[in-house]
Amino acid sequence: MNRFARQLKSYGQQLRAVMANEYRTIFSDGGVMLILIFALFIYATAYSLAYAPQVLRNVPIGVIDLSRTSTSRALTETFNAGPNTYVAYQPADMAEAKKLFFDREIYGIVYIPSDYEEKLLGGQQAVVAIYCDASYFLMYRQVFQEVVTTIGNTGAMVEFQRLIAKGANIPQAQATTQPVIYQARNIFNPYLGYGTFVMPAIIMVIIQQTMLIGIGMIGGTWREHGLYHKLCPAGRRHMSTLPIVLGRGLVYASLYAVTCFYILGLHYRLFHYPMNGATGTILLFMAVYMAACIGLSIAVSTLFRYRENSLLFLLWTSIPLLMLSGVSYPREGIPDWLFQFGQLFPSSHGVNAFIRIQTMGASLSEVFAEIKALVILAVIYGGLACIGTHLVIRREGGCACSAPEK
Repeated sequence: MNRFARQLKSYGQQLRAVMANEYRTIFSDGGVMLILIFALFIYATAYSLAYAPQVLRNVPIGVIDLSRTSTSRALTETFNAGPNTYVAYQPADMAEAKKLFFDREIYGIVYIPSDYEEKLLGGQQAVVAIYCDASYFLMYRQVFQEVVTTIGNTGAMVEFQRLIAKGANIPQAQATTQPVIYQARNIFNPYLGYGTFVMPAIIMVIIQQTMLIGIGMIGGTWREHGLYHKLCPAGRRHMSTLPIVLGRGLVYASLYAVTCFYILGLHYRLFHYPMNGATGTILLFMAVYMAACIGLSIAVSTLFRYRENSLLFLLWTSIPLLMLSGVSYPREGIPDWLFQFGQLFPSSHGVNAFIRIQTMGASLSEVFAEIKALVILAVIYGGLACIGTHLVIRREGGCACSAPEK
């Protein structure tokens, strides 16, 4: 048998040994199994259940009506007409309203002054004050938009009735009170659902972070248990680098292929998230994305001698990486140097591409830049994984079963 054939046979033996050991380690370690297998199921389901309503409805507000007229009561009733807000309290003054604010009983206050009807019917500008709880941004947006729209519509209706009373016909009155009519179309997320907006990004970040933490823990296990010695074939001084990296990568790819099949095949349908991407585009993207994440994770795992270190070091990175992906905060608002730093992580490209494919229905050519970036990261991190693994093998010393030197 020539040297190449012997080398190939040795690689095959090492590859099978690494894969068998990796499966055994994962399924015999409850902590690793929880992170690598069940975390994606648990997080995706928990977040989706939390965001199941998609849109905030029936946010309680308070109305201070100092006018106490039929006109002010009509305005108050309009706040109950829409699905987004309802008048839960009518405090007598601002002191009472402030207490309701701090008790989280209401998230907005509408202050109707005593001269509201007098000014409105007298052709003067009536001022209605709006106080919204901006510390809770989602509530603030819901209350502010609903109240402003309602007050604007009420003002237009009053002006319309005044013009009709002066003898204008209906088309003239409508053209005066509403000179511009807009037609809004919410594309890709027609119901403005928060779950539809945030879940694709969360799924991509969870895939990356669970790989980083789980594979980092296993990397520590390899060194703690001396697996670089124990798995070495007889007659060799060291294990080969490529079978270790490739064997571990194939194991993680097989595990995440199952979890991603559940997420994209069942979970998305169960929670009615948009599925506008072509199957081939999704599969290609997920393959490249997972390759980049696996390469990064194996490379990082070579830095940890003890499994607990990976958990402590990597656990805090999830929220910053979600922010750098441009979902929790717009990319335009992130400093350029910080945004460029975020491009070093697969999740930054993966989040953008996944949203465009699955939510917006982008084609392969339209996300080519993101897929190209992921391929480059996969090659770079794969190379770093090989270098890091090779250095660890050298540091860990020769195999216990190696043949003695002559």
